[in-house]
Amino acid sequence: MEGGLAHRRALDYADRDPRGPIPQEAEITTGRRVEPGRAYGFFTDTTLCIGCKACEVACKEWNQLPADHLGLTGHSYDNTGHLGAHTWRHVTFNEKIGKDGRRATTMPPYQSHWLMMSDVCKHCDPAPCLEACPTGALFRTEFESVVVQQDICNGCGYCVPACPFGVVELSVEDGKAHKCTLCYDRLKGGLEPACAKSCPTDSIRFGPVEELLEGAKARVARLHAQGQPAAYLYGAPGTPRATGGIGRLNAFFLLIERPEAYNLPPAPSRPAPRALPSILSGLAAVAGLAAAALLIGVGRR
Repeated sequence: MEGGLAHRRALDYADRDPRGPIPQEAEITTGRRVEPGRAYGFFTDTTLCIGCKACEVACKEWNQLPADHLGLTGHSYDNTGHLGAHTWRHVTFNEKIGKDGRRATTMPPYQSHWLMMSDVCKHCDPAPCLEACPTGALFRTEFESVVVQQDICNGCGYCVPACPFGVVELSVEDGKAHKCTLCYDRLKGGLEPACAKSCPTDSIRFGPVEELLEGAKARVARLHAQGQPAAYLYGAPGTPRATGGIGRLNAFFLLIERPEAYNLPPAPSRPAPRALPSILSGLAAVAGLAAAALLIGVGRR
């Protein structure tokens, strides 16, 4: 360092070369190494979200996503609106209004009437979007995340209605499907995803899903002990809000209100199990029409 001075944080890792990439950087920031063959994801604790939108900005900067929804919506402090082809992280702002339509003027200690949540692709296991893709553009990575390959995507859009969370969207610029990749390029380099790294309150936590689940359950227990009995996990296996047909969400959430308050479906499900009955009923209808036509033809003769 110039003049023999160094930042005290740099002295903690004197063996690292600041002029190049830090190997296994995630081990420093999260205490966990990123290793292929393990399932990684996000645990988003909505009780810690302050709505700063640092995750949105970090996601756009790292993935070079263009700005969108620049106008004011007039409905909320949130002017992003929703997840989309160019918005892979979205912080929702929902103010709890009383049944009489008035804003509350009192509240219990340490509580808030604002519900904030950083929404993202859930990287479902199994993933409905992946099941619906006819070209193989969607694939599951060595980190158990789900990624779209734009060079293979033909823009058919089958993945869009297949997603029960409304995450996937076709871009009007290239006609291809786009969504969060769990920072696949960063994971391959041993880096923590940009959104989790930028979160100042640790509302977004990154790591192996099994470890995140253990920490999330302990967090729910602590909140219950601290006077927040409404806290529960959404999208975690074995919880009251476990998803139907989807084993788990690799990006799951801690909520204190019903899922609809956060723009999440109360009972998300996979379309795939409904495909076979639909096909069979369609074939039965065609067979019935064919039989009717045959009988009419025979009768006329």
